Amino acid sequence: MHRTECAGQLNLTNYAFRIHEATRAERADPMRELNLDRLRTLLTVADLGSFAKAAKALHLAPPTVTLHVAQLETLLGARLLHRAPAGVTATAAGGLLIDKARRLLAEADDLLQAVQGQIASRGGRVRLGASTGALAHLLPRALEALTAQHPEIDVQVAVMTSEEALARLAAGSLDIGIVALPQPAVRGLRVQAWRQEPVQAFIPAAWQPPRQVTPAWLAARPLIANDRATRLSRQTAEWFAAAGERPQPRIELNYNDAIKSLVAAGYGAALLPHEAGAPTPDERISMRPLKPALSRALGIAHRARSDDEATEATLRALLEMRGR
Repeated sequence: MHRTECAGQLNLTNYAFRIHEATRAERADPMRELNLDRLRTLLTVADLGSFAKAAKALHLAPPTVTLHVAQLETLLGARLLHRAPAGVTATAAGGLLIDKARRLLAEADDLLQAVQGQIASRGGRVRLGASTGALAHLLPRALEALTAQHPEIDVQVAVMTSEEALARLAAGSLDIGIVALPQPAVRGLRVQAWRQEPVQAFIPAAWQPPRQVTPAWLAARPLIANDRATRLSRQTAEWFAAAGERPQPRIELNYNDAIKSLVAAGYGAALLPHEAGAPTPDERISMRPLKPALSRALGIAHRARSDDEATEATLRALLEMRGR
């Protein structure tokens, strides 16, 4: 009998020691220890008025329930529960925490249900970045097909350069990027070839351009260039340079529709990709092939590993447009 009592006292001492060690660690980083499990334990004890009943309801060992409450009290530096033979009641501080915890736990449960519902339905949000040209004429076709198959997927599209898309993919704030090729390798990202679009000369019709346009012919006339931060700007500069030409544009823009409007107004000529599905340009614009020919390659960039069904479905819809 004496041996059993000593063993019980030894266990109690060890248990107290574990509480002491845990609470000492909590003081070093208190916010890390304010977790939902302990709040749920406190709430259950207060609702049932008993540590033993709370342990049974939560399927926890009674010492674990006691430990959770003790850790919260040490963390906050205040007693949260009154212990009495008649039952357990909340203190003023405990009542405030319990009210807030009840709302927090309800929101957490709602959040879990929403995420589980999304996973079950294979829906969700996909963040996609693309240039204005791809956004205006290429993406609508892919998104229409995606919506027909997966109406539960919400694709959020933003206009950005290829460099910005790759940076945001690497940072985790973007899921898919339509980028100009080639691009430098980025660790953790995969870039798949997608489409090849011819670059054409968009010229004021009043200039009466030849059937094919050369660098020399264009360089002698006012030009509207794509923003120099874009891959297309570098491509067109290389096209001119290969023929020994280095023209200075009148203006640089990053919106193809705005560029075409200026061409129609006679402000200058421009080199732009002609995307499949794009409408016929304004009658005040003559569109001519280039000599030598020039094309813009587009790729689909995404993280190399993805367990997101919504992103995978969107990638499949985009890749089905390859070569069309």
